[in-house]
Amino acid sequence: MKVTKAVRSKARTLKKQAYILYLASRDKRTPWYAKAFILAVAGYALSPVDLIPDFIPVLGYLDDLIILPACLLIAVKMIPANIYEDCKIRAEMHSA
Repeated sequence: MKVTKAVRSKARTLKKQAYILYLASRDKRTPWYAKAFILAVAGYALSPVDLIPDFIPVLGYLDDLIILPACLLIAVKMIPANIYEDCKIRAEMHSA
């Protein structure tokens, strides 16, 4: 299966976003509820238990394609903008 440039770009963006959220979860200024939500999303993403089992055709990958990105977006919205920007700058400095 050939991976397109768009898919690679999305994967890099998702990896960067995950690192930003990691940095935000370690920041003392981040509210406790945002840290708890980030931890819950990370736990769900790494857990072998899925909301919708993967063996169900098409629907099985819904959590990977829709639910997890939506939860990441919610987590980003929970983090104050100034903290998010600081973490984004730190992530860019780390990847450079």
